[in-house]
Amino acid sequence: MRPAELLRRPLPTQTAKLTLGCPILDRLLHGGIPCESITEIVAESGSGKTQLALQLLLAAQLPVSDGGLAAASLYLHSEFPFPFRRIHQLLFHRPHSPHNPLDRIFIEPLHSVDHLFDVLPRLDILIPKSNIKLIVIDSVAALFRGEFDNTAPELKRRSGLFFKISSKLKFYARKFGLAVVLTNQVTDVIESSDNLRIGNPVSLCTSGRKVCATLGLSWANCVNTRLFMWREEDRVGDDNVQTRRFLRVVFAPHLPDSSCEFVIRREGLFGV
Repeated sequence: MRPAELLRRPLPTQTAKLTLGCPILDRLLHGGIPCESITEIVAESGSGKTQLALQLLLAAQLPVSDGGLAAASLYLHSEFPFPFRRIHQLLFHRPHSPHNPLDRIFIEPLHSVDHLFDVLPRLDILIPKSNIKLIVIDSVAALFRGEFDNTAPELKRRSGLFFKISSKLKFYARKFGLAVVLTNQVTDVIESSDNLRIGNPVSLCTSGRKVCATLGLSWANCVNTRLFMWREEDRVGDDNVQTRRFLRVVFAPHLPDSSCEFVIRREGLFGV
């Protein structure tokens, strides 16, 4: 685009964002989860990524004036079973609603990458029909676990599937103005005796271990925003260990590298 064309065309309006349900976390993300793009939440098991995803499912139903999208959500889960008990617990602490919030959360189990490709074409009809503005896949890494051998042809085929999945999700995000949130797991970073690091060169730390997001560099190029949750253990006294949790912006086109601490309570996940 030439400079003269910028003068003739209006600048795009600000992208809509979905609240995380906490003003501190929203401030970290400059308003919340952006629509029309893919946001990835990376964390080890038990760090809170699924709980944050559930919180977003409920936040999407809030009116736009409260930071929501006034819409339904689609939750595609490959980690079984679906956490019904936890989402009911979150609902108990939410303000009374004239409708049942669970009626506006569509749940679909995913068993494999092929199953995901069977589901994606149906979204052209389901999204506008059901007023869906949030798609969550929990987790994308589980779909590829054990599906491919560690050979050059298989890794090339896997990378091709990454780009097909992300391009389709980005297409829907832009077409319907919705937010796409994916959860991902971590793997340990291995360093050899000659300081040669095996794996993703960008390492993170959680629970005293160096880790990186699974699926590698090819997948990292498929997401727009990557958030990382990690845990630190502080010894309090002789016998007690306190776990602290943090959320970090690893990369995003609109955000600096920043972080904040958060806690998980019965009523949800909140920054401190």
